[in-house]
Amino acid sequence: MDDSRREREIRRYETILESLDDAVYAVRPDGTIAYVNDRYAEMKGASREELIGTDIYDWVTEEAAEKAREVRREMAAGEREAGAVEYEFLTADGERFPVEMRFSRLAGEKSEDAGGEDGLGGLDRVGVIRDVSERKRREEVLREKNERLEEFASIVSHDLRNPLSVAEGRLDLAREECDSEHLDAIADAHERMGSLIDDLLTLARDGDGVEEVERVSLRRIVEECWEGVETADATLRIETDRAVRADRSRLKQVFENLVRNSVEHAGEGVTVAVSDVDGGFYVADDGPGIPESDREAVFEVGYTTNDDGTGFGLEIVDAVAAAHGWDVRVAESADGGARFEFTGVDVVD
Repeated sequence: MDDSRREREIRRYETILESLDDAVYAVRPDGTIAYVNDRYAEMKGASREELIGTDIYDWVTEEAAEKAREVRREMAAGEREAGAVEYEFLTADGERFPVEMRFSRLAGEKSEDAGGEDGLGGLDRVGVIRDVSERKRREEVLREKNERLEEFASIVSHDLRNPLSVAEGRLDLAREECDSEHLDAIADAHERMGSLIDDLLTLARDGDGVEEVERVSLRRIVEECWEGVETADATLRIETDRAVRADRSRLKQVFENLVRNSVEHAGEGVTVAVSDVDGGFYVADDGPGIPESDREAVFEVGYTTNDDGTGFGLEIVDAVAAAHGWDVRVAESADGGARFEFTGVDVVD
């Protein structure tokens, strides 16, 4: 490669590197810094002239240096091709913030055109460093949220279930001593409280996360859910042989809640259909449907038009869809009932 062409190539690469939001560096075999882009110098709080030619480990904590050395040993042993390390970035003023560093060793044939006897301009490795402070803050907020949810779930499970069990036991004793229409009303209230507790625990303990996904047959899982839900004289119509990649237990929550919703709002003789849409599936019924003005509100916590409903079922459906990265919308079915469409689904051919 002639000198003028090489100069053009170098300038082109430098222009690309300077446009990045991430810090980029290159190190020679002796450990000295051969190149940093402006973003690296900005993050470090030092000029490029101060950095170039100095030992890379002079600018990091001993803990960060040891992490990098360990990964380099693994790369040298052939255990990995590239390195990835999270550590605290140290600025020239002594400030620290979390970063993620990815680096690779350079390999090239020795040649005069390469600019050094080690090839590729005599460089040993190059790396990219990204400030992950914002991501760490989000993770901390999520961790605190999950801790609060777990605490809440514990309170619901223990402090509400125990008194409810006592009340149900007392009700059984009262039935032995007298016969009153008020006792049936109390039993109904107990049942409603139990349903509320179950739904609250589902929301609190499952949260927004999804466990490992797997291939799930829609037909099989819908049939399982149908058997496990009180459906009375309702009819199921499955019009799909599609499989999707999903968290099986959480997908069951979707179908169980939608079936209950249809039975509760459309009546015991309702027909529930499950079929395909582009990029997903839908669950529909032939009930009275959901007014267009209410279709956004149905996923809000506590929304229900049934005195026996908890108002959490459809919120659970929305949470499961969001956890998978799916979109869910309410429309009108071909029979004038409610139709819940799920798109953005990972469909298995």
